[in-house]
Amino acid sequence: MFATNTIFLVVDDVESMRKINAAQLRTLGASQIILANNGADALRILTRQPVHVILSDWNMPVMDGLELLQTVRAHPRLAHLPFIMITAESDRAQIIQAAEAGVSDILLKPYTNHEMGQRVSRAMQRLPREPATARSASAASSDTSASPAEQAAQPRAKQRPTLLVVDDVPDNLMLISGLFQDEFRVRIAHNGQKALTICTSDNPPDLLLLDVMMPDMDGFQVAEELRKHPTACNLPLIFITAMTDAESRQKGLELGAVDFVSKPIDPTLLQLRVRNLLRHVELHKNLQTDYDNMLELSRLREDVERITRHDLKGPLAGIIGLVQNLTDECTLKPQQAEMLHLVEESSLQLMQMINLSNELYKIETGRFLLDAKPVDLAHMLRRLVQITGAAFAEKELQLGLQIPQGSPIQGLGDAMLCYSLLQNLLKNACEAAPPQSQVNVRLSQENGLVQVCMENQPAVPAEIRERFFEKFATYGKQGGTGLGTYSAKLLSEAQHGQLELQVDDQLDQTRLTFILPSAAAKPHD
Repeated sequence: MFATNTIFLVVDDVESMRKINAAQLRTLGASQIILANNGADALRILTRQPVHVILSDWNMPVMDGLELLQTVRAHPRLAHLPFIMITAESDRAQIIQAAEAGVSDILLKPYTNHEMGQRVSRAMQRLPREPATARSASAASSDTSASPAEQAAQPRAKQRPTLLVVDDVPDNLMLISGLFQDEFRVRIAHNGQKALTICTSDNPPDLLLLDVMMPDMDGFQVAEELRKHPTACNLPLIFITAMTDAESRQKGLELGAVDFVSKPIDPTLLQLRVRNLLRHVELHKNLQTDYDNMLELSRLREDVERITRHDLKGPLAGIIGLVQNLTDECTLKPQQAEMLHLVEESSLQLMQMINLSNELYKIETGRFLLDAKPVDLAHMLRRLVQITGAAFAEKELQLGLQIPQGSPIQGLGDAMLCYSLLQNLLKNACEAAPPQSQVNVRLSQENGLVQVCMENQPAVPAEIRERFFEKFATYGKQGGTGLGTYSAKLLSEAQHGQLELQVDDQLDQTRLTFILPSAAAKPHD
């Protein structure tokens, strides 16, 4: 199934699982397989040698699968790699996290060789989910080449659940299988080795009814072997045994048995237990389909947002170009020139908002790479105070700006992010400030840090102070989305800076301080 020159990296903190996953890949034709025992170990391998596909467990020490995924997607050289996450988790929030971080596919335990092969093949064929810096609209349209309905086949989904009955006594096999053959698909095994073969095949049962006392390999030994294999590690099993002592029951439960049924069996009670358990099994089987749908929806949402940004930027660039041509080539009256200038400035602001939304998405998903350069914050603040003062002229606010004399104060960051952050904070301060009140902006530099402090009345309400920087947190602001301070916090941290809130109830005052590394503190070209 796989080309012999394809290099796979299998990441799992459990040695037996690493070896079994590698063995599964070999049965599918893989010959070059590298093993790593956690995300940090995998990252060291990825930086030293070529890898074509990553299969990673989620829960691992040192660096888990999600952290590894986010690091890989943020790395320019590794971002294109197909990344399959293997997990037994059923937390939807975690699956959404992985989807937003750019996972290629999610493989839910337990899984068969066939399911692994299908998902790895699809991840390799689909255009990789690269960081937004390297994506284009044309790539986006190919990112959804397989719909959930076309994704990994689940051959047992439309069939009756399958029971495997294991007992070395033929009469017991006939009795138990006869209880369920009209309702379920029933398979039988006369010994533990045959049971292991069936359970670790590409068509494992949904539930195992396992005798304990059997020759050669007893039920406990079968259970121990099952728990070591990815296809059968989570296979639910019920022990059916004449052993009733507490020690045996404890051992069976430690091996993952969900129930103990004593011989001679009560047919009605056994039927009820099996039916109830299979309801839960069916719900678990549906999780993989649910996760596939969630992953697909995440891709679609991401594609729509990316394509929308792309489609908006084209016409905007055209408008800006036309305005600039008119300004350069036509003789205009002063009023006409001013109106064209406003059109150009509004178009540039909209273009900046589109670019910013792209950067925010990368920051939220851990894919943003900062290219820090000196930013003239004094010049930026003068321009912002002028624009914002004109926008809020009707409120008759007094906008004060304090900038130290001497050499220009430069922060080390991204000019677009700084501008958007400061514009957002100043706009929020002017919106909150009462008419005819004072809004103060102060720029300073000390100990290798640059600070921009904004003060206004009133004090932030106590009800929202603890959630001030949380997403969608808003209070008493008509039409407020709760995204302004959240995005400002993200933008500051993305530049290795800080954004701090201080409230003075006595003065009824709010102070927001944006702290950024000083360009003077770090040598640059």
